[in-house]
Amino acid sequence: MNKLDLLGDIPSLLQRYVTGELTPTGMVEAVHALIHDDPDNVWIHKLPLESLRQYARKVEERGLAALPLYGVPFAIKDNIDLAGVPTTAACPAFAYTPPRSATVVQRLIDAGAIPIGKTNLDQFATGLNGTRSPYGVCRNAFNPEYISGGSSSGSAVAVAKGWACFSLGTDTAGSGRVPAAFNNLIGHKPTRGWLSTRGVVPACRSLDCVSIFAFTAADAERVLEAAASYDEEDIYSRQRGSSDDPALQNLRQRFRSGIPPRQQLQFFGNLESARLFEEAVTQLQALGGEVIEIDFSPFLEAAHLLYGGPWVAERYAAIQQFFDLHSDEVISPVQEIIAGAHRFSAADAYNGLYRLRTLKRQADRIWSEVDCLLTPTAGTIYRIEEMLADPIRLNTNLGYYTNYINLLDYSAVAVPAGFQKDGLPFGVTLVAPAHQDGSLLHLAARLQQVYALPLGATDTPLEKEVLTEKGSFQRPPPPEQPALVRVAVCGAHLSGLPLNPQLTSRNGRLVASTTTSPDYKFYALPGIPPLRPGLVRVDKNERGAAIEVEVWELPASEFGSFVAGIPAPLGIGTITLAGGESVQGFLCEGYAVGDARDISQFGGWRRYMQSTADPIASEEVVREVDPG
Repeated sequence: MNKLDLLGDIPSLLQRYVTGELTPTGMVEAVHALIHDDPDNVWIHKLPLESLRQYARKVEERGLAALPLYGVPFAIKDNIDLAGVPTTAACPAFAYTPPRSATVVQRLIDAGAIPIGKTNLDQFATGLNGTRSPYGVCRNAFNPEYISGGSSSGSAVAVAKGWACFSLGTDTAGSGRVPAAFNNLIGHKPTRGWLSTRGVVPACRSLDCVSIFAFTAADAERVLEAAASYDEEDIYSRQRGSSDDPALQNLRQRFRSGIPPRQQLQFFGNLESARLFEEAVTQLQALGGEVIEIDFSPFLEAAHLLYGGPWVAERYAAIQQFFDLHSDEVISPVQEIIAGAHRFSAADAYNGLYRLRTLKRQADRIWSEVDCLLTPTAGTIYRIEEMLADPIRLNTNLGYYTNYINLLDYSAVAVPAGFQKDGLPFGVTLVAPAHQDGSLLHLAARLQQVYALPLGATDTPLEKEVLTEKGSFQRPPPPEQPALVRVAVCGAHLSGLPLNPQLTSRNGRLVASTTTSPDYKFYALPGIPPLRPGLVRVDKNERGAAIEVEVWELPASEFGSFVAGIPAPLGIGTITLAGGESVQGFLCEGYAVGDARDISQFGGWRRYMQSTADPIASEEVVREVDPG
């Protein structure tokens, strides 16, 4: 499978699992092959294939119905912890191996998502361009001569290339939005504190957010729902407010959108960006938005505080001990930026806080006039060689429309909004007050439907959705699938053994290789060939064992004929698997094991056959015939 017919948005992948066209194990094997070559420096650490298979098997054991992100592959910015995998923050000398995953990562894994690897970033998440890494410059998914955006560079490019359905970044100054714009993706920066930052290497700890890159706004919302939680161990974690204040319901129908006046817009000489932003304003009006020019100056002044004010000292505080001992291990210009913290005093910090408070009061007044803001995500994009030649000034330009969001405690969604004539993507950002993420993502979905651009840098089209009576977009339901029954097999119906065709000829498919719960005994039943095993559940006072089984899925219409061919003393009953799930499976009546050999210690039929000392008897087991 290539990337174009493997990964698209999350519903498309889940549908492939439902139909049996793909399994999580098959998916990770294909993705692992796809990411083998990495000329654009997307990855810092790729999980080994066996680790990916282990994640997939655990997901398959639990089943699609139990997991909202069943088998969905995702990438993790390498300043966010994944248990047992080094976290580098793009600084090899800083690296450590965490014993547990970040809260947000663990919640996604618990929801069924499968981590593929750790992605490249601007070192210590300091930059918006993607060139500041000793692991190499991460290149744009559309044109490798251009920057990918940063600091969450690899996370964005991994999704844009179709190697993951979504990814995690972090966002302090725009790192979860600028790379989205440059790679034709949705980039959601949630309300500050909604996603726990425990297990995240801080940049500015009081401002940092974990962000989400996805192909669609609907996917970003699905991931947000799985990942968001209040975390007692994170001092900046916040309870989710009453999402979607009634005043913001306008975003679902008619609404008022604020835009900067022409004299406050900056495109840094890029006429294409200016043209595309004007088109985006027109598109928003077509969705029912009344466009109102607002005074953008308090937002711009707040943006300047992030790097021009004492918040630079918070970047130093985040890695103070390491920086004081190993500043020579920090690359330029990150080293110069963090070292600049020394020019600020405690008084400067307080004065900065007072000024920010004043600016927030001024900026917040705008919400009495508008329901959301619309701005470019970035005024322009640069070639890599341009960025390396003038790293500070050009990086500052990239943050013109993004640096203020976290300082003012707003939520934001970057949305794809067309392409320049040279084929590079352009994006806009929708902004709303904190806790309005649901309405904001809904409006982003409406805008995305209007543009109907392909997903990321793939050729996969955006699925059309229909507008419901309530004013929301909804994908038409997929064709109804036949009812399916899961059955666990433990003997000659296992893959490659003689009775397995009884399953495959009935359109059965293997969904998991696992074990039973440790509550069973396993017997080699006496008699002439065909030799058969018998699985018997023991009571709570007896010692049992976990027995290897395969779980197969059969169309319900085929299940009856399959059961009809099973000879006594075997039958179909309910079996409990290792993960606690109950499925139909082969069981043996108790009377038949009185003279049978207990082979529970072998843990499964294959191991027992391999251990059989008599080669003739072993051969007869393998030559089992259809008893029905």
